[in-house]
Amino acid sequence: MNFLKQIYFNRRMLWNLIRSDFKNRYLGNHFGIIWAFIQPLVMVLVYWFVFTHGLKAIQIHSVPFLIWLLTGLVPWFFMSDAISSSSRAVVDQAFLVKKIVFEVKLLPVVKIGSAILVNIGFWLFFVLCLLAYGFYPNWLWLQLIYYFVCMLCFMMGFGLLLAALTPFMLDVAQFVSIFLQIMFWVTPIFWNQDLLADGYIWLYKLNPFAYIIGGIRDALLFHKVFWSDYGLALYFWALVLVLFWCGNRVFTKLRPHFADVL
Repeated sequence: MNFLKQIYFNRRMLWNLIRSDFKNRYLGNHFGIIWAFIQPLVMVLVYWFVFTHGLKAIQIHSVPFLIWLLTGLVPWFFMSDAISSSSRAVVDQAFLVKKIVFEVKLLPVVKIGSAILVNIGFWLFFVLCLLAYGFYPNWLWLQLIYYFVCMLCFMMGFGLLLAALTPFMLDVAQFVSIFLQIMFWVTPIFWNQDLLADGYIWLYKLNPFAYIIGGIRDALLFHKVFWSDYGLALYFWALVLVLFWCGNRVFTKLRPHFADVL
């Protein structure tokens, strides 16, 4: 609760830092922030072409493959961007770390907020594709709010932990890169989890990314409610609490030493 209060009381400063970080990502590029939309769109087109024309993937559960792909890739791009950037939050903003009056623990919030701005255009493109394929809004779409909160809480806990460790071990950035590559392929972004053998279902259920992406698909495409599998929801939130507790504790203990290693 104290962390949420810090976010609220520093909301104006956070917004200014988020806008600054967002602008700095594309500073000096001729196309500017347009790259935030071009890069993921090109990736979607490449994956769509390879899987539909090369591997002949047309539909999954009667859902057009492009829609299936977007329901996985759009949240994935957001989460992977936020996690990788928040892990570098302390290192990238070293000048703020050395200011005694600044609450350094808020730096991962800046990176996550910047990732939200970067991915807004892609989410809008996603909604337009849903409408074009005949998937129209209904009350179940409100569950996107729940899954957005899931993403924020998960990324905040994970980001705090990684941001605290990175100044002391720069190799953490390489670990994060490899970790995200592995999770990209073991999360059912392209494939259908129903194809898994019974002996591997438990691995799927342990994957927090799969919980979020699978839940978004269920809400938008299959009209399922998030509380239908309450056991999986309880596991996810237990994991988030553990991550946040560990991240907060590690960050608090290492915070006094940041200035010495930056």
